Amino acid sequence: MSGVVVVGVGPGIGLAVARRFVREGMSAGLIARSDATVKSAAEEFGSADVLPVTADVTDERVLRAALDRIVDAYGVPDVVVYNAAMIRSDRIGDLTAQQHLDAFAVNVVGAITTAAHLAPAMAERGSGSFLITGGMPVPKPDYASLSLGKAGVRAVVTLLHQQYGAAGVHAASVTISGGVSPGSLWDPDDIANHYWRLHQQAPAEWIHELVV
Repeated sequence: MSGVVVVGVGPGIGLAVARRFVREGMSAGLIARSDATVKSAAEEFGSADVLPVTADVTDERVLRAALDRIVDAYGVPDVVVYNAAMIRSDRIGDLTAQQHLDAFAVNVVGAITTAAHLAPAMAERGSGSFLITGGMPVPKPDYASLSLGKAGVRAVVTLLHQQYGAAGVHAASVTISGGVSPGSLWDPDDIANHYWRLHQQAPAEWIHELVV
């Protein structure tokens, strides 16, 4: 059975999104950079049909191989959620050029690799959702690299819609405008419901950026 692939399934939004889709009877492919993180996430699902895979999103070969393992197990996913991000406080001038490139590789290029690997097959099938966790609705000087990355995410969503929207692939971002923590205005379980609603939208109702 096809289901959801969550890239970046650490505690918080990634795990909450996986739980939300599994609750609907979907299988889940879970990807995280740390073996301990992805195994801990998988343990929360008990007997549910979940496949944990370790991969660094900045390593194209390893990420594509991880996605192939999940497709081999469950088929082309109905939903892909890219939730990986490098979140840190930095201002213009704080980072070297290489550090900016490293951040961009996680925040944007990993999403591009994931989309390039899975979106064509979703388009060929004629359906699917590719959802990216966004943020920084307004750039913040204390989070320069993340602001740049989230601006890149918006561009990726637009490009995916232009390339695959007519074939039935819904590209969208969920832009988080505050700090995620249980019980807050940005409770991860509440946020996860937005991903489910985006996936449920008919093409005529598609939203491409949802600000939470």
